[in-house]
Amino acid sequence: MDSTWETQIRQAIGAHKAMVAKLEADGVAVLTEAAAAIARVLKDGGRVYVCGNGGSAADAQHIAGELVGRFEMARRALPVVALTTDTSILTALGNDFGFEDSFVRQVEALVHPEDLLWAISTSGESPNVLKAVRLAKDRGASVLAFTGRAGSTLGRISDICLCADYPSSARSQEIHQLAYHILCGLVEREMARS
Repeated sequence: MDSTWETQIRQAIGAHKAMVAKLEADGVAVLTEAAAAIARVLKDGGRVYVCGNGGSAADAQHIAGELVGRFEMARRALPVVALTTDTSILTALGNDFGFEDSFVRQVEALVHPEDLLWAISTSGESPNVLKAVRLAKDRGASVLAFTGRAGSTLGRISDICLCADYPSSARSQEIHQLAYHILCGLVEREMARS
């Protein structure tokens, strides 16, 4: 086995451990606030819409799958929609309006003041995500952001932001996954009681 590979593996694991420790130290209050916001929206009859690009698009779909289906327990389906899944809409919007409008047009069509937009961008600067967030806020909807860079535009304009700050998007996304699994569990248990 290549010793360079072993070093790289240990470095990745070490960075992950350090980020998990930072999430435990700094992220518990943010996750508590986020879970309460999501549960409040769902209890009040609103919907949660999730968007992001690339790996964050896959995370958006993962979140919707866990909450529409089930995470760990049987309960009613929850109205959570990934704005990343309809290829006809995404390609039409990209072709007719441009990629920057891939989410904002969906927000225009779907999002109401009682809803929550969950925006995921490791850079925190994705133009299509920022446009969607700005319109959602203009409409009175809540915005939860997951970012990977401190001081990002997305973090500044969101109501609640979990920032897994790290130069590597992969490490940030690992923390995002842990965080959204925690949120899915908290929201699921809360909604099962209502």
